[in-house]
Amino acid sequence: MPVVGLTSQNGSICRKLPRTYCKYGVNKHKPWIETSYHGVITENMDTVLLDPPLVALDKDAPVPYAGEICAFMIHGQEAPFEAVVLNKTSGEGVLRAKGLVDCETQKEYTFIIQAYDCGAGANGVSWKKSHKAVVHIQVDDVNEFSPVFREAVYHAAVTEGKIYDSILQVEAWDQDCSPQYSQICNYDIVTSDTPFAIDRNGNIRNTERLSYDKQLRYKIMVTAFDCGQKRATESVAVHIDVKPVCKPGWQGWNKRMDYEPGTGSKQLFPKMHLETCDGPLSAVRAMVELQTSHIGKGCDRETYSEKSLQKLCGAASGSTDLLPAPSASTNWTASLLTDSGRDSDLIFRFDGRQASNVPERVVPQNLTDQFTIATWMKHGPSPGLRAEKETLLCNSDKTEMNRHHYSLYVHNCRLVFLLRRDFTQVDTFRPAEFHWKLEQICDKEWHYYVINVEFPAVILFVDGVTYEPYLVTDDWPIHPSSIDTQLTVGACWQGGEVSNPRFTQYFRGSLSGLTIRPGKIETQKVISCLQACKEGLDINSLESLGKDIKVSHWVLVMEGEDLESVNTAMAKVSYINSRQFPTAGLRQLHITTTVQCFGEDICISIPDIKAVVIVLPPSEPRITIAGSDRLVKPSADLRGAMGVAPFKELRITSTVTKSDGVPFSAGGPGVLEVMHNLDYCDVLVIGEELNPEHESLEIHHSSLIGKHLDATNSTSGISIYGVDSMAHYEEALRQVRYRNWRPATLTNRRFRLTCSELNGRYTSNEFNLEISVLHNSAPVEHVNHMAVQSQYMRPVHHPLMVTLPFKHFSPTGTPPAATVVIVICIAALVVIVVLGIYRLHSTHQDGSKREEDGAKDPKMDWDDSTLTITVNPMEVVRDEEEEDDEEEEEDDEQAGDMSAESGDSDETEEEEDEREVKEGKQKSKLEWDSSSITY
Repeated sequence: MPVVGLTSQNGSICRKLPRTYCKYGVNKHKPWIETSYHGVITENMDTVLLDPPLVALDKDAPVPYAGEICAFMIHGQEAPFEAVVLNKTSGEGVLRAKGLVDCETQKEYTFIIQAYDCGAGANGVSWKKSHKAVVHIQVDDVNEFSPVFREAVYHAAVTEGKIYDSILQVEAWDQDCSPQYSQICNYDIVTSDTPFAIDRNGNIRNTERLSYDKQLRYKIMVTAFDCGQKRATESVAVHIDVKPVCKPGWQGWNKRMDYEPGTGSKQLFPKMHLETCDGPLSAVRAMVELQTSHIGKGCDRETYSEKSLQKLCGAASGSTDLLPAPSASTNWTASLLTDSGRDSDLIFRFDGRQASNVPERVVPQNLTDQFTIATWMKHGPSPGLRAEKETLLCNSDKTEMNRHHYSLYVHNCRLVFLLRRDFTQVDTFRPAEFHWKLEQICDKEWHYYVINVEFPAVILFVDGVTYEPYLVTDDWPIHPSSIDTQLTVGACWQGGEVSNPRFTQYFRGSLSGLTIRPGKIETQKVISCLQACKEGLDINSLESLGKDIKVSHWVLVMEGEDLESVNTAMAKVSYINSRQFPTAGLRQLHITTTVQCFGEDICISIPDIKAVVIVLPPSEPRITIAGSDRLVKPSADLRGAMGVAPFKELRITSTVTKSDGVPFSAGGPGVLEVMHNLDYCDVLVIGEELNPEHESLEIHHSSLIGKHLDATNSTSGISIYGVDSMAHYEEALRQVRYRNWRPATLTNRRFRLTCSELNGRYTSNEFNLEISVLHNSAPVEHVNHMAVQSQYMRPVHHPLMVTLPFKHFSPTGTPPAATVVIVICIAALVVIVVLGIYRLHSTHQDGSKREEDGAKDPKMDWDDSTLTITVNPMEVVRDEEEEDDEEEEEDDEQAGDMSAESGDSDETEEEEDEREVKEGKQKSKLEWDSSSITY
């Protein structure tokens, strides 16, 4: 910054003064100024009042130039000030602002100033500067701003009949920088004749008791003054509502809330708030409890079969279901009491008199050192002073002795697992009994128990939480013997040491999904998945509500020091059910609240709330299986290495009917296609069972890779199971292959396909398929009318469904003109028999040669012959003319003749081949033999 009053060019000052002044060339002393200055400037002014005044002295005075002050220089902060020399001889100067100074922008300035003399001569050489002095400048405020209220309008509510010290507080502020003008010193109520007063802090109070009947609402106008007595330019409105006498409790809630399946999370109390009657609260605690103990196994869970759930959750394979649904192959549970509950959720109830022996073919023979036992259990306190053991599962000697090899039982609300090893496994004193004492064992609620055994360590999981045994007792191993063992559910079998073998230690409670898996233990992730609850309480934006909120599936606890935070949290409480087809019915809600006041434990009593959530029934899906219901294939195709794919044209669709709220038609119902999972599809053989010596029905394991599916087959058919999409089931079923090594003896094969969702809660139609064998190679023209789009592939308007009048023609039936045909055939019977025998003999020889060729090359491709025939006897004909009907009747008569001839040929062929036919019984339930499956 250049020095004010000096110039950088030598001799410039001398050129402006008479020559007599430039003869002096001595400048001995520096100028002198004060060490510090304090100044005041009023904002929007330019003159600074300094104390002491700005004066520079020089001991060279009165020598011209050397004793004169030519300039003052300012250093630092780029201060918006300048110093001007008023008198060079006296050294007087003035400090002034370069522009307007604003107190609201900056209240104070600090900088450095120095004085400069005029040097040794007119040319300004050898000038000297003073020491540095500090200058502090304070900007004085001007009351230029008026007070402004922080809110545009204020609201408050009071209860009638009470005098309040403060109903609410209004607040104004001022932009001025000084305390004198920026502080609000007074408030005033502008509205006249009101029963309210306001103090200098803005607190409004009532001066008389208000009446709800007299006036419901008051509106008053309030203004504010700063300490310079400048008034607010705009007054603020204050609305005060008068409420009737207060009753503490929750307000703004409905006793019933309806929940529509598939809508996600629904807020239960969006307008709910707690009325505390203006009590001085210090803390509020509210607990919302969802009571679902009456739903299924404690809450709404997936009701798939235990095997399907384990597949879905990624559990290790090889588990044995000890409490399956009663059937022809699982008849040991038929005598037990069942409480199906709802929606195919199978529950077995034991009242102390029922038990069942598990067949030896089902029992795992070697548990190894690693195995898992899992079950759902609901159990209460045992009756009597001295409770007996209640056995869930027991493996004991069948006869002669009464040794328990392993068992799981409840005794005095303690869960005990007994495991006695054989001498062949261990010959030392080892852990044998593992005890757990838990509240869940006798609380009469459903819990999921998993015992993971990694001998000698045993760990218990209850609802996914790990528990170590509190007591472990040791025992000697069991001596080896040839005595068979008996596995029992619901009691323990005592076959020895008594005159009459019987059940003992009966269980009292409910069980479901009791499984045992040898060789592997279950992981924490799988256990959590298997017991996961699909419904519960939820709260949105949990992170924004603070840390004093605890949430579980059924209980939500909120704690807060201010009422507003608790009200905000309660308004966000929601119910959610993630099942696509939830269990309909009511869920009870129970809300308990406690309020604490300053210096008191409990000051206000808040009544409990009881409400219900009604889960509306879901729209039941209609699962439809469609496709070609008859295949006619040449015998060579059945003998091929790949056989034939009976369900190659299969389609699986599912639809729901919406009766309201669906914009398919003007206020009317509609049909909508939906996507959901399936849990099994069974293909049942109708008629004789499969003969494994020359035919098979199977699916290759590669067809199930990448899917949550598994399969097992037997002579009765094949079952594909696992929770997976309909599309994956379609793909798998289309890969099912039927093969027959001796098709010459086969006329037809019939199969029945059914699929299920949620363990039989929703089942499909029964899709019947017939495979007919073509023993001659005459090509037949045919158009397949069955490969059409499903009528539910997209939303359908009125009518809901169109049922087409199918005309069924039986290939083996007798047409109306059969009588006449039979009479004619009798006349030529001898000729027909001779020609038929000769032709069948030739066909049989050709078939035997092709069979030998197929056996030599098991990887043979499909037959490349030009014979490609697909016969569909079910053609739908609507609104045809009479001439077409007559032609169709003639075709039917010809088809009947061919069918009769084919039947005679088949009988002759059976006599020549002398094939043994096993008579099978048609079964309503498949008996699967996983050992016979071919991959």
